[in-house]
Amino acid sequence: MGLVYALIAAGLSLIFGLMEVVNFAHGEFLMLAMYVAFFAWSLARLDPLASLPLAALALAALGWATYHGVIRRVLGGPMLAQIFATFGLGIFLRSGAQFLWGVDFRTVKEPLLAGRLSVGGVFVGLPQLAASALALGAFVGLYLFLSRSETGLALQATAQDRQAAALMGIDTDRMFALGWAIGSACVGVAGGLLAMFFYIFPEVGGPFALLAYVAVALGGFGNVPATLLAGVLVGLTEVFAGLVIAPAMKYAVVFLLYLAVVLWRPQGLFGRF
Repeated sequence: MGLVYALIAAGLSLIFGLMEVVNFAHGEFLMLAMYVAFFAWSLARLDPLASLPLAALALAALGWATYHGVIRRVLGGPMLAQIFATFGLGIFLRSGAQFLWGVDFRTVKEPLLAGRLSVGGVFVGLPQLAASALALGAFVGLYLFLSRSETGLALQATAQDRQAAALMGIDTDRMFALGWAIGSACVGVAGGLLAMFFYIFPEVGGPFALLAYVAVALGGFGNVPATLLAGVLVGLTEVFAGLVIAPAMKYAVVFLLYLAVVLWRPQGLFGRF
């Protein structure tokens, strides 16, 4: 679960690091990706693993449209305008999902990977194991793209200094749109993976988004590689707190860890500023 949290948080961190805008509709993006995977299974009998590219492309298109239709218009405005724009978008998407598909819980029945493995007396679900491996692979692919490709370096340059990047001939507006598309595609992959073993309903994205915010804050806002370690830390804390203390306390312990870290290091564990 920590690796899935890390992939969700990577998209959030990428968008913030690029333009210092927090996407408060991040959880709703995840919810829509899970519905894409569900309807691909229910209408075309595509397993969530097979529909991962479809979910990623659909969310990339949504991210690109969100930037051009919403964010671009409020980018030069007050920070509150940017906050309320994405917050309002999240409410709109959640309410739209409730209107179109109702509030019933849906599941993908009999996915391609089902059952569990026993490793030293510990049972591990095959869907969860596959989700963690694919989330890690997607995260590594994102890191290699950002650090090795020319476009990825242009994204980093824009994040560091957009004025200097523009003077060097980088189209910063295009980089902003691309950042939103890639960050949303990460959520699309995570949503497709979660659809293999998690209930799907309009409010499903809320808890995952909150944990993604914690992972981003722990790793350091804008530090995409650090979100991997932070996401794993959040996942381990959640599971062990539920096992050792009580299941009802697992989120409380996660947020207690978050408060302790931000009081000690407001920039996060791996943040510089």
